Amino acid sequence: MTRRSRAREVTLQLLYEADLNEDQDRETTDAFLRARLTSPEMMEFSRSLFEGVRRNRAELDAILVAYAENWSLSRMAATDRNILRLGTYEIVFADTPGRVAINEAVELAKRFGGRQSPQFVNGILDRVLAEHRKS
Repeated sequence: MTRRSRAREVTLQLLYEADLNEDQDRETTDAFLRARLTSPEMMEFSRSLFEGVRRNRAELDAILVAYAENWSLSRMAATDRNILRLGTYEIVFADTPGRVAINEAVELAKRFGGRQSPQFVNGILDRVLAEHRKS
C-alpha cells in the first residue's frame, strides 16, 4: 500500500465518522491523523482531502445523486457513500488523475465495503469521470 493510499484510508475513516457524527471538531480530527499517519506530508494530504469533501459535500452529493441511478444517498451503505464522496472530490476538485481516483476508490471499496461495493463504486465514478471530462 502506498503512503497516499494509506492517507486515503485514514481520510475514509474520518469521513465515515463525520457522516455519523456531524459535530466532529478539528482537534479530534488532528489527533486521529497523528495516531494513524507518521508523515506530516501524508497528514496534510489526508486533512486536505477530508476538509475538501466536507466543504464541498452538498455539491458532491448532488453529483452522486445525478449519477447513482435508482439510488438515494440514504439507501447507500455509509462506507460506499463516503468512498464515492472522496472519489468524486478527487475527480472534480483535486489534482488527482481521474483513473487514479477511481482505482483508489475501488481499492477502498474492496477493503471496507460489501461484496458488490467495488463494482458499485467503479460504475458511478466512471460516469462522474466521463461527465467531468466533457465539461
